[in-house]
Amino acid sequence: MGLVNSSGKYIKFLTYLIIIVLINLAGITLFFRVDLTHNNIYSISEASKGVVSTLSEPLTIKVFFSENLPAPHNNTERYLHDLLREYSAYANEHFNYRFYNVSPKEGDISEKTGENQKLARNYGIYPVQIQAIEKDEVKFQKAYMGLVLIHGDIIERIPTITTTDGLEYKLTTAIQKLNNKISALLRLPEKIHVKLFLSSSLKAVAPYMRLNELPELPRTLEEIVETLNAKNYGKLTFEYLDPTTDEKSKAESMKYHLMKLEWPSLSGGKIQPGQGTVGLVMEHGDKVREIPLINVMHIPLIGKHYELINANDMEEIINENVESLIDINEDLGYLADHGTLKLLSASPMNPMGGQGMDSISNFRTLASQNYTFKEIDLKDASIPDSLNCLVIARPTERFSDHELFQIDQFLMRGKNLALFLDSFKEVTPQQQQSMRFNQPPRYIPVNTGLQKLLDHYGIGIKSSYVMDENCYKQQIPAQFGGGERKIYFAPIIKNPSINKDISFMENIKGLVAMKISPLEPDMVRIKENGLDVHKVFSSSDKSWEMSGQINLNPMFIRPPQSSDKQQSFPLAYLLEGSFPSYFAGKPIPEKESENKGSEKGQEEEKEKEAKVDLSKIEGKGEVLAKGKPGKIFLIASSEMLKDNMLDEEGRTPNAMFVMNLLDFLNNREEIALMRSKQQRFNPLNDTQAGTKTFVKSFNIVGLPVLVMLFGLVVWFGRHSRKKRIKMMFLN
Repeated sequence: MGLVNSSGKYIKFLTYLIIIVLINLAGITLFFRVDLTHNNIYSISEASKGVVSTLSEPLTIKVFFSENLPAPHNNTERYLHDLLREYSAYANEHFNYRFYNVSPKEGDISEKTGENQKLARNYGIYPVQIQAIEKDEVKFQKAYMGLVLIHGDIIERIPTITTTDGLEYKLTTAIQKLNNKISALLRLPEKIHVKLFLSSSLKAVAPYMRLNELPELPRTLEEIVETLNAKNYGKLTFEYLDPTTDEKSKAESMKYHLMKLEWPSLSGGKIQPGQGTVGLVMEHGDKVREIPLINVMHIPLIGKHYELINANDMEEIINENVESLIDINEDLGYLADHGTLKLLSASPMNPMGGQGMDSISNFRTLASQNYTFKEIDLKDASIPDSLNCLVIARPTERFSDHELFQIDQFLMRGKNLALFLDSFKEVTPQQQQSMRFNQPPRYIPVNTGLQKLLDHYGIGIKSSYVMDENCYKQQIPAQFGGGERKIYFAPIIKNPSINKDISFMENIKGLVAMKISPLEPDMVRIKENGLDVHKVFSSSDKSWEMSGQINLNPMFIRPPQSSDKQQSFPLAYLLEGSFPSYFAGKPIPEKESENKGSEKGQEEEKEKEAKVDLSKIEGKGEVLAKGKPGKIFLIASSEMLKDNMLDEEGRTPNAMFVMNLLDFLNNREEIALMRSKQQRFNPLNDTQAGTKTFVKSFNIVGLPVLVMLFGLVVWFGRHSRKKRIKMMFLN
């Protein structure tokens, strides 16, 4: 009997052991992960999976990250480990990564650690200073927190990773850029010319300008170009031109906006008066990039200070301009005429770039990471068919019918429009008059003719501004009394007012608008046109309109006394579908002639018409009456693109929204979702005053009462139990 029992135990043990082994084998072969976070933060998106699973050449990611970092940087390191492990799980055989130990042990740098730190510096990864709190003391330490991506012979680096926000987006777009760059370089029919213009006359005055390294600049740049040439498949050529000794080089330098210096007699006549030119030019085909090599700074009490650009930065600058010249990014159309906001950048002739009230340099910087701007001049050229999207930002000049026809037909070809239009043009009085009479700006209604197209498609813009009690609050300086001032014309768009059914808005929790007008959808017209309309976001229920006499001085704006005059207003719409052409059944508008206003031009036109009977020429199929499926995004405010609304790093909800919109209109919806899935802006929803009072009262009174009632229930229960036990023994 004992033998049977012992054999049964062994059989059970062997059975359980086999089951455990089989479960482990199943776990190895049927591996899966479950991400329970709200936006799947710890799982890579479909776009990332597609990028790493289709690599055609080896991609190596080298990570230089110090160990045992204080919070929150230690979390960044763990997240990076998990993220790269996720990439590796879905990548093909060409993907690999490695973490390098760059942390000294107990203050001593071993030979291996020193080599890794030297390797990091060679890749352009340098330590940064971070703050740590130890034993109630604030300390500072240096740490490596960067990585490089090596794809073929091309290197892309992320020198500093201080946060997990948008890290997957940065990695995936960097890998895409490397893929595109290799393909673009291999397709180049001709080389990229790198030309250094440096007058030899400058060598004499360079020491007086504290530019002692200037004479060595040709050799330094030639070595940098040779290094880059090995990484860019031999597509670069370098040329040193001296405008002082070569008349041909001097004439060529006049074509570019290069820095030109002049000086009088110096050092008691040892240096004769003269002039010179310095600058770097990169050319490919008809594209030119001009790179200033000397920075000029005005220092109080000292005067002008000249500084030669750092040689360590030149490799990255040239590399960035190579990417710009070969167009590795997708093209994005931008209307450059009709008074639109200007895409300006810094140059020797315009060192401040696009700084000012109407500057959109941050928008250009953010969009240029993934797109190449193609500025469109409708007055002189048509809209290229290669574009997927055309951005029109604050036009102020009237469009001719011919120009409206081009926009209409661009939409008919299944393309997309992003319209940032203003209802009013702000006219500021002259400074003297403004100070004398204290005149506020005047707001003149804008009529560009675009409204004809929009009305036909089924959407309109009201000539008013939206004011909202849920608005941005300006901090008043202490010398002016302190406190906050509500800026009613800057509504805060909260989470409940955002349409989450639109994919690229899913992770956007709040926005700030400014000087924005309400939109009027014509639902009957939209239905007749067979279009889908989506309200993107709206103002709160505490909004009202300011129309007629516009005055945006916060001191003179007051909410309506009656809440009946307050309501929510739609502020942005998305229209989708096959749009009907505004010009269907109409003759094609003719382009206005430049000589149309002159008598001579009219006579020339009449002579041409007399020679050829144009009425006998018929055109068929020239107007697309019904378009392919396209999209129109409309918001009645160009302020959304300006620098005071977008941050340069692209981390704010406004920046996320604008970039997601561009991706959506360029058929890159997966990229939009990936960018904003780790959006950390999570504002609380508004609660009514009655709800707040109830919650407060419940916490103060309700919870103690519940505890007392619970105690009474327990006491009665115990008392009843004692009575039952007592009755049992008495019986």
